[in-house]
Amino acid sequence: MNVKEAKTDIKNTIEIYLKKDEFGDYRIPLVRQRPIFLLGAPGIGKTAIVEQIAQELHLALVSYSMTHHTRQSALGLPLIRQKNYGGVSYDVSEYTMSEIIASVYDAMEESGIREGILFLDEINCVSETLAPAMLQFLQYKVFGRHQVPEGWVIVTAGNPPLYNKSVREFDVVTMDRLKVMEVEPDFAVWKEYALERGIHNAIISFLELKKEYFYHMETTGKGRSYVTARGWEDFSQIVILYEENNLKIDESLAGQYLRNDKIVREFCAYYDLYQKYKNDYQIRDILEGNISEEALQKAQNAGFDERLSLLGMLLEQVQTKMREAVLTGDYLQELMPLLRSLKQTPEMSQRLEQLTEAREKLLHNLEAANTLSQTEKTKHRRVIGFLGQAQRLSLTAGNPGDAFAAVKEKFDAEVCKLQENVSRLDSQTVHLFSFVESAFGQGNEMLILVTELTVNQYSSRYIAVYGCEPYKRHSDVLMLDERQNRMRENMKKLEL
Repeated sequence: MNVKEAKTDIKNTIEIYLKKDEFGDYRIPLVRQRPIFLLGAPGIGKTAIVEQIAQELHLALVSYSMTHHTRQSALGLPLIRQKNYGGVSYDVSEYTMSEIIASVYDAMEESGIREGILFLDEINCVSETLAPAMLQFLQYKVFGRHQVPEGWVIVTAGNPPLYNKSVREFDVVTMDRLKVMEVEPDFAVWKEYALERGIHNAIISFLELKKEYFYHMETTGKGRSYVTARGWEDFSQIVILYEENNLKIDESLAGQYLRNDKIVREFCAYYDLYQKYKNDYQIRDILEGNISEEALQKAQNAGFDERLSLLGMLLEQVQTKMREAVLTGDYLQELMPLLRSLKQTPEMSQRLEQLTEAREKLLHNLEAANTLSQTEKTKHRRVIGFLGQAQRLSLTAGNPGDAFAAVKEKFDAEVCKLQENVSRLDSQTVHLFSFVESAFGQGNEMLILVTELTVNQYSSRYIAVYGCEPYKRHSDVLMLDERQNRMRENMKKLEL
């Protein structure tokens, strides 16, 4: 299965494990909840999907890599306690609480969230001294004498022996206590993730043309050569920052993340070409409606690779702004009910202080639980920032009415700015469709444009909220063509 399928399966499993009966007891007892074991090549996103699941289900998350754990750190240290049996005192050996189990309780105390995921990475790389205790843990969820709290689901991950010399192959007895999911790399699934995470468009466009380079492993005379999804994502972040600081992106830099000489050479050659396309086509001019006859002619005569790169650059500009508009809308929607509650409040400054403290506490709890995405974290911080500014405005106002008017004016200004951005973006989208239609008609390029706007969560949300007339018109035409093609195929099947 791919990581998207694995994510759905894990999510469903966790929701089932956390089902309760009418008495509040878990319908599947802890001992019967098989730990989930994600088995797959390194760097394909196993850890990322567990983080996403915790965020989406609003569960706490505690993560540990098992490679560094000894028997003592995982099971706890021995200590001597005195106990009385039948009137006689005895020294009894016990164990302190496991570092791993203690971290689960710490997360519950700090966040106030009682259910969560305990994620143990590199589970099949445990030390030789710890290996015997793993069977007990996987069956009974116990490290030493301390059990994982109820409401915490165990998810584990590991690499096959092919990729990691430290792997200890589990025997049948151990594997029979796990819910095993074997995960394979899949570019189409990763591309959805990449678009949402803002992976550099040059990387996405390159891999669209060279899908076989998305995940690559081979043994050469120099040793193991590899390129992973994690490598592409990390490389993307550094490319974006290098571009912002006008630093050179070359084979030396790429080779630090992509450990294959051929792929590095081909990507860097493509990246140079990508920059040339940017200069040749003047993307900003196209989106502003200033399309030169030269650019139009060049696009019409371009090969498929060049057309795909051009579409990628245009979409990157539009979808980035759509994402910003959607996230700003989410932030303003979150803020609105808080500000409405101020209307009838005589002590506005005090109320704003209370709202700010409550939001800061919520943010702290969610961060402590590791259940907050970067997008959600940014939204909370923007809300806190606005409330702080509103409090300062209220302190300078003469009376509650003036204070609320000042806060409302500030809020309305942000709404107005969003509306202006949406209006500008609406115009740019019209110009985008006009250019693609003029250059390529209703061909594959238009299909790619409509499809990419549909599958990206931010552009699809933006269109659902604010509308996009050319998108609707062209998607309706393409759907009609698709229906006609299906009818022709069905008719062919009836031919004798």
